[in-house]
Amino acid sequence: MVASPAAQFALAQQLRTPEGAHLGDVFSFVSGLYFRGKLAYARRFAAPPDPLEPVTAGGVLVITPNAGLRAADAPVTIETFRAFAGAPIDLQNAAYRQPLERGALALLDAVGSDCEVVLLGSIASGKYVEVLQPIFGERLVFPPAFVGRGDMSRGGLMLRCVTAGLELEYAPVAGAVRHGSRPPRLQPLK
Repeated sequence: MVASPAAQFALAQQLRTPEGAHLGDVFSFVSGLYFRGKLAYARRFAAPPDPLEPVTAGGVLVITPNAGLRAADAPVTIETFRAFAGAPIDLQNAAYRQPLERGALALLDAVGSDCEVVLLGSIASGKYVEVLQPIFGERLVFPPAFVGRGDMSRGGLMLRCVTAGLELEYAPVAGAVRHGSRPPRLQPLK
């Protein structure tokens, strides 16, 4: 929908300009609740050692299919978006894996040895963990409250945390239980 030349809503029009649209906005539109929750949560609770360090992008980075880690506010044009759509997120795909490894190594260098890196993406599959965990080791953490939850439930949980001002607890990905039984459904918002 957002890539359609006939689309007239603001984000689609912005995506077609030479300046493009923000990566976070485009991914939020495409992914819906889950990514909206991740983005809102990251913006609310990110605490990079140096908020002005360009590599850390204020602590809010997005894993892309073919460009590694990018700031949520990085510009995306329709051509960039189409390139994302054509790049499989697969560990065997060097066009995905190598930029992500380079970005993670640059991030490791930028944040130093005392900073935790919070992964809000799925840890159930290896598509992120198998690349990031060897680089960050024990400093790669995730919310254990995600285990057993589907994408929509994780997105809803993060949006509730943002609204309540409550940051989730984190645990190292290394050695963590990555699959589990489904937790109780989130209570509907009033």
